[in-house]
Amino acid sequence: MGESIERHVEEHFGPIEFVLHAMPSTGVHVLVVGPTDERPYRTIVTEGMSNEPMTVPDGVSPFAELMMCLPADWPLEDLEAEDAWPIHLIKYLARFPHEYGTWLGAWHLLPNGDPAVPYAPNTEFAGIVITPMLKVRPEAREIDGKINLLAVIPLHPAEIQLKTSKGADALIEAFDRAGVSELLVPQRPSSV
Repeated sequence: MGESIERHVEEHFGPIEFVLHAMPSTGVHVLVVGPTDERPYRTIVTEGMSNEPMTVPDGVSPFAELMMCLPADWPLEDLEAEDAWPIHLIKYLARFPHEYGTWLGAWHLLPNGDPAVPYAPNTEFAGIVITPMLKVRPEAREIDGKINLLAVIPLHPAEIQLKTSKGADALIEAFDRAGVSELLVPQRPSSV
């Protein structure tokens, strides 16, 4: 499956700049696509989450990979640095369904603890929501007709509370008003 994922990523996002391999190996890698004229930011995509099916309800594809977009100058050289939290987060999320016998799909919410705490000292983001990708052509959302490619959007505590108390529609409305997408804006204010 790896070759088809890499081919899909290069076709829809741009050339793969490098791959961040998991150490020790967990079977999940992160493909890093550099900025392009069409997509002037870095795109990171998991590879390996779809190696095994997730435990899903009837009618849901058991295969998925995840993606995020980072500013073009986001540092990825030092995975021990505070700025490496998106890489650690997306790797964790890709392993999550298999480790807990569950699944991740569109509009699933995952706070960072209870109560939710920021992912790193330099960010206020304290949870995520999985969404369909917005900044792509529709054909980019599925790999080989069977693997969903979903976006990871980091959330502020107030956004987590909104999704928990009022549901996905309320969060979607807040995102639409604030222009939130899969492109991570490190200092973006809460959309609520």
